[in-house]
Amino acid sequence: MSDLCLRVDLGRRDYREVWELQRRLVKLRQARVVPDVLLLVEHPPTYTLGRAAKREHLLATEDELERLGASVVQCDRGGDVTFHGEGQIVGYPILDLLQMQPDVHLYLRRLEEMLIRTLARFGIEAHREPHLTGVWHGQGKLAAMGVRVARWVTSHGFALNVSTDLGYFKRIVPCGIVGREVASMESVVGSPIPLGTVANALSLEFGRVFERVMLTRSIESLLQESHVEIWKAPAS
Repeated sequence: MSDLCLRVDLGRRDYREVWELQRRLVKLRQARVVPDVLLLVEHPPTYTLGRAAKREHLLATEDELERLGASVVQCDRGGDVTFHGEGQIVGYPILDLLQMQPDVHLYLRRLEEMLIRTLARFGIEAHREPHLTGVWHGQGKLAAMGVRVARWVTSHGFALNVSTDLGYFKRIVPCGIVGREVASMESVVGSPIPLGTVANALSLEFGRVFERVMLTRSIESLLQESHVEIWKAPAS
């Protein structure tokens, strides 16, 4: 069970619904009832404010938010304000860092490495920026990150812009960083990239970077199954 991670594709779901699911899974992981989990999801337009967020970094008025059909959620992850929406893969790893290395900074660097490797599979040369969290390209920031760690179990995670409408980012100061652009994989390569193809590549690189055997489960089977034998990876 220690080297297993279950990939759960949630499709398009409300932010608050998935936040509650994360809280449930964190408790199960802390109790060692379930193995590590990687939730992959696409949210409807949502601006989220982390623990360090400044309200003035949300530039949109109430009228604009209503016109955009976007909601605003104050959440318990680290970081400032960011946007989630269609064409974006949001990943929520529920990992027990005690089974790896209990080091939050190392965890963030490994998330960045996983994203950089994923982007390289599509011919995109991405990089880190000194003193900043996330993954960048010459055109702008491709992936934002904000995490929470409770009793060494992680939640929240990363958001990778695949074909996201970048206009939504004009209504915020993304991650509280002034004067830096936001980009998407589509804006970099100049052509559409299927979300499912990126999700598969991301899952593969996640398993490699975190040294996990990735198995796919539905959320229903994950929450219904309870016997420890079902979490064992199949023999190779």
